[in-house]
Amino acid sequence: MSGTTGIGPVEPGEGTHDREDLPDLAPTPPPHPGRRRAALALAATAAVLAGGGYLYATRPHDPPPPEVPYPAQTVAFAFLGDRLTPPGAPTRSFSFAVRMSARAGPPVTVDRITQPYAGLTLTEAPGAPFRTKAGTPRDITITMHVTDCATVPKDAGLPFLDVTLRNTRAIQVQSFILGSRYAQHLSRALKVACGNGT
Repeated sequence: MSGTTGIGPVEPGEGTHDREDLPDLAPTPPPHPGRRRAALALAATAAVLAGGGYLYATRPHDPPPPEVPYPAQTVAFAFLGDRLTPPGAPTRSFSFAVRMSARAGPPVTVDRITQPYAGLTLTEAPGAPFRTKAGTPRDITITMHVTDCATVPKDAGLPFLDVTLRNTRAIQVQSFILGSRYAQHLSRALKVACGNGT
């Protein structure tokens, strides 16, 4: 029987190559030991930093310190009684003493002391500004001078002093009512100063 049998050498198909045509691929050498150690050290450092950051972020924080109280919350004034009018004071002047106490907190400074009545002026000794520490009372002598008898009250019902206070938190103007003894003293002193009493 004549003809071809289809048997012959195997030809490479399309897109294929003989093994002889392929470049020799050498096996990848293992990484250098020094590089491996450096990579492990970097990974360990990153893990430590991440853990430390987590612990810092989640640790309990101390509460903030308590806020300093307002000066008017810590200060009290009390009427002590008559004082001798200082020499050189104008006529129709009279003096009395009050005690300032600071109960707690940082020192409190008195910037100014005033009173509400027209026809009256006052000075204080020691002169403002002055400072008082907690637990250390300070006696203040107030001298009032009548400038116009027509405008002062005939009977001071609930007289008060306006005091400007300052500490490290705030500046406040606080009115201090000194009680019935002070009201009686002021009413009597005003009558005497204006010639309506003895």
